[in-house]
Amino acid sequence: MKLSEIKQILSTLVNVEFQLENGTFVPEHFHVTEIGIITKKFIDCGGIIRNEKVVNFQLWDAKDFEHRLKPNKLLNIITLSEDQLDIKDFEIEVEYQTETIGKYDLDFNGNVFVLKNKKTACLAQDQCGIPAEKQKNTTANCSPNSGCC
Repeated sequence: MKLSEIKQILSTLVNVEFQLENGTFVPEHFHVTEIGIITKKFIDCGGIIRNEKVVNFQLWDAKDFEHRLKPNKLLNIITLSEDQLDIKDFEIEVEYQTETIGKYDLDFNGNVFVLKNKKTACLAQDQCGIPAEKQKNTTANCSPNSGCC
């Protein structure tokens, strides 16, 4: 989800709720302790130099049980961050601590924001030497050495 998308969604909500992909809700008394821009410059295993930028939100369960972040307040924090940090319309990455600090992609299911589990992947698969997975053919007419069985 891009920053423009969360701003649009927040303008329609009464409450801000986050849920992990496994169905567990972030406690309703969470705080957004940081909004920033993260720049990552790296080289992949194929030797390609890459640059990534994401908008980072950090959620924190402070055990401040009376706290409830309202959509307008979060919109104001986002606007301040955009103005002060010159943040552009990048994808959002959310940090939230369960057993350890996790990094999540952000989605919206029509009711709540969903913290989507991030996955690692090779960005240079054509350089790695890892063979592409063969398509399995479930028909009984699979001939030997055809690669379908």
